[in-house]
Amino acid sequence: MTLAIAERVDSRREKVVRHFALTDTIFHWACRLAAIIVLVILGGVFVSLVTGSWTALTTFGPAFLTTERWSPVAETFGALAPIYGTLVTAAIAIVIAVPVGIGIAVFLTELCPRPLRRPIAIAVELLAGIPSIIYGIWGLFVFAPFLQATVQPFLINLFADVPVLSDIFAGPPYGIGVLTSSLILAIMILPFIASITRDVFDTVPGVLKESAYGIGCTTWEVIRRIVIPHTRVGIMGGVMLALGRALGETMAVTFVIGNSHRLSASIIAPGTTISATIANEFTEADGDLYVSSLMSLGLILFFITFLILAAARYMLLRMGRQAGA
Repeated sequence: MTLAIAERVDSRREKVVRHFALTDTIFHWACRLAAIIVLVILGGVFVSLVTGSWTALTTFGPAFLTTERWSPVAETFGALAPIYGTLVTAAIAIVIAVPVGIGIAVFLTELCPRPLRRPIAIAVELLAGIPSIIYGIWGLFVFAPFLQATVQPFLINLFADVPVLSDIFAGPPYGIGVLTSSLILAIMILPFIASITRDVFDTVPGVLKESAYGIGCTTWEVIRRIVIPHTRVGIMGGVMLALGRALGETMAVTFVIGNSHRLSASIIAPGTTISATIANEFTEADGDLYVSSLMSLGLILFFITFLILAAARYMLLRMGRQAGA
């Protein structure tokens, strides 16, 4: 009798083990399939961009990257102005949004009264849920006129006699332009930086901060010497995520950047970006060379984003190794 019970228990245990092995195998292959699908989609996008841009690349060669002129009538196309606009607007947006986002995260985790933390955090995260076209409309009809009447004349007069800065803030105050689109981008990527930084700040063990406070450190010293060094990898990841969003943003930038294919040292002047050029002109493009040039811009944006994210990944890897060393 005892032997029969033991055999039934062993049989049931074998069934459970086989069930676990089967579900684990299915889960393993499902995850592998998902990863392969991502690679296939990424490869398909790359092949489509290369195929579509082949006509322009063979016609203009490397000069496509260094030519400013963009004339559909003369069928002369150069990507220098959109590339310049994309990099400058993203850089200015990151410079503005990173300190503000980290400041919001510090306030929410260290300084804000506890009852107000959740409402303020939700309000910040809601900024990420607003459609980009809403930002564009608001920027065109509200923000740009405000800048044209107040901020841009002030900056032009303030730096009129300062070398270098007089060129950066030169020209008539149009309202729309590179500076306006950069500020809109900064507002759009701010929730990404603030939310991710706040989450990684919450992962700092409380005992570390309590120990620092116990030996007499101020709040600023605790943040600078404990919180930020402990979470720098996460902060950098949030910044890179926001940078990727800034590089590819289309509709909001299209509304307020001015869409001018001209290089200018002034950030007040109108300009354009790769995504704005594609959005503005793709439906009107006629002719294989015109369409292929727009596809080439897409391929360039693909490479820029890939290189920046790869560099960020390498930087995070090095920071992780140094932290573990």
